[in-house]
Amino acid sequence: MMSEKIEIDIKVPNQTRYLSLIGKIGEDIARTLKRYHGDREELAYHINLVLTEAMTNAIHHANEGDPEKEVHITITLLGRNLNIKVYDQGQGFNVAALPIPEPQNLEDHGRGIYIIRALMDHVSYRRTNGGNVLEMVKCLEEI
Repeated sequence: MMSEKIEIDIKVPNQTRYLSLIGKIGEDIARTLKRYHGDREELAYHINLVLTEAMTNAIHHANEGDPEKEVHITITLLGRNLNIKVYDQGQGFNVAALPIPEPQNLEDHGRGIYIIRALMDHVSYRRTNGGNVLEMVKCLEEI
């Protein structure tokens, strides 16, 4: 049996009006995963949320709202992992140095990364050519 494979590569302008489109794509992918036997609606909500948070960070913080910049997103399913990468064209920051926000201060800086870390199994942020990439991995159970 051939394993399910999905590869999506999207580039959008550095504008928040594309957030719901990208979130919806993530949701739809989550709903169609054959090998995921958990709550697909919950997974769809979580994937939408992490994509939206990661893109918001890229647009506002990394790309500093610059309309000349873009956000590049890849979503790949290979084997047991759903891998999401959000590329930015900014200076970058140290994810590990971000303090974990107190529950009463979740609207402060660091909320997006806190949510992403809580919902995904592996999160990393590193330099790439001309910018950075936030990589988020969700392990999907085998049926």
